[in-house]
Amino acid sequence: MTLATSAGDTTDSRTGALKDTAAQVLRNHEDELLGLSHRIHGTPEIAFEEHQAATLVGDALRRAGFDTTVGVYGLDTAVEAIYGSGDLTVAICAEYDALPEVGHACGHNMIAAAGVGAALALAAVADEAGLRVKLLGTPAEEHGGGKIPMLEAGAWDDAALSLMVHGASGTDMPCASLWMQAVDRFEVTFTGRAAHAAGAPEHGINAGAAATIALNAIGLVRQQFRAKTRVNAFVSHGGEVTNIIPARTVVQVEVRAPEIEEWREVKTRVLACFEAGALATGCEWTYTTTEPPYAPMIQNPLLADIWDRNLQATGRELTSASLGGGSSDMGNVSQVVPSIHPTVAVLGSTAIPHNSDFADAAASPAADAAVLDGATALAWTVLDIALDAEVRGELLRLQAERPKGSTRIATWA
Repeated sequence: MTLATSAGDTTDSRTGALKDTAAQVLRNHEDELLGLSHRIHGTPEIAFEEHQAATLVGDALRRAGFDTTVGVYGLDTAVEAIYGSGDLTVAICAEYDALPEVGHACGHNMIAAAGVGAALALAAVADEAGLRVKLLGTPAEEHGGGKIPMLEAGAWDDAALSLMVHGASGTDMPCASLWMQAVDRFEVTFTGRAAHAAGAPEHGINAGAAATIALNAIGLVRQQFRAKTRVNAFVSHGGEVTNIIPARTVVQVEVRAPEIEEWREVKTRVLACFEAGALATGCEWTYTTTEPPYAPMIQNPLLADIWDRNLQATGRELTSASLGGGSSDMGNVSQVVPSIHPTVAVLGSTAIPHNSDFADAAASPAADAAVLDGATALAWTVLDIALDAEVRGELLRLQAERPKGSTRIATWA
C-alpha cells in the first residue's frame, strides 16, 4: 500500500512546538524507559511466554492514562493501549520476545522501550495533533508470528498507519535500505519401512535416504535461485540406531524470498525436491506448516522519507549502508496498512544479531541512546504526518477506501 503524495513543509511553528513537547516528555520519562528496557532485557522470555514483559509494558502505559489491556486478540501476552480520540489512528508496535539460549540477542527490549516512549510522547500532544495513539504489544516475532493472529482478529482495523523501530549494529541508514524477506517454515516427514540394516536390508524402505536425496537436490537447484533467495533445512529426526533402517525421517525447512511470487515459486521447487526423494526410495511423504508465514516488508516510501528526516533531526547521520535478509511479521502488517520498520543504530557496536554479543550490546549505554533517539524519531515522524494536511488526508482516504476485512488478511504464502 503506497501513498501517492509527497510530504509538504512540516517545519512550521505549530509542528515545532508539538515536537518540542514530545521531546520534553521523553526526557521526563528517560529513567522509566531505560529501566523498562533493562528489566525486559534482564528477564528474557521466549515466544508467547512474555508474561512479565507484557505486564511491564502495560503498566507503563496504564500509569500514563492509556486504556490498557494485557491479554487481547486471543493472545495472553499481547497488549493494547489506547489514548486520544482523534480521527487519525497510529498503531505503534512493541516487540519484547527473546531468543532461546541467547536472550535479547535481537534487541527486542529496545523495541519495546522505544515504542512505549513514542506512545507516551504522542499522548501528550494527541488532542492538538488530532491523534488516536494505539500501542500494540506484539508477542513472538522471532518464532510464531504474534502479529498474524492479531491481524486476523482485527488489531489493525482502525489504523491509518503503523510503525516501529528496531535496534541494529553499525551505522544509521535510510529506512528504505532495510529489506526483509518473506519466510515460510514447514516440516517434511518421510515414512518408509524399518528393517535390520545388516540382516534384511532388502525389506526396508529407507526414510533417511529419502531425506538425503531431497537435501542434495535442494543443494543442486540452489544454483538457479535468485541472489536474495534462501533455503535452509536440517534433519530433526533421522532414526534411532545404526542397525535399523529408519522408517521415519523429519526435516525442518524454511524458504525465504524478497517477493511473494518468487517465494511461492521457490517453495514449489523445494517441495518437488522432497517429492523426488520419496519417489526414488518408495517412501510416503507429507509436509505441514510449523509457523505462520511472514510476508515481505513494504517500507512505505513517503513514511520512510519522513522518518529519515526525523532520525537525522535527533543528531544522527545516515550512511549509504543497507541491511537485509531477515524476516518479520511486520511484513504482514505492511501488506495491508501503510507501514515502516526502520532501524536505529547501537553506535560503535559490531555485534551480529542473534548472537550473544548483540544481547550484551542491547543493554549498553549506546543501546540506551538508541532507545531514546528511536522513540523521539517515531514521535516526530507521526507528528509530521498528522500535521501535514496533504499526507494526513491521503492516509485517511486510503483507510476509508480499503475493502472491509482487508486488514484481517494475514497469510500470503
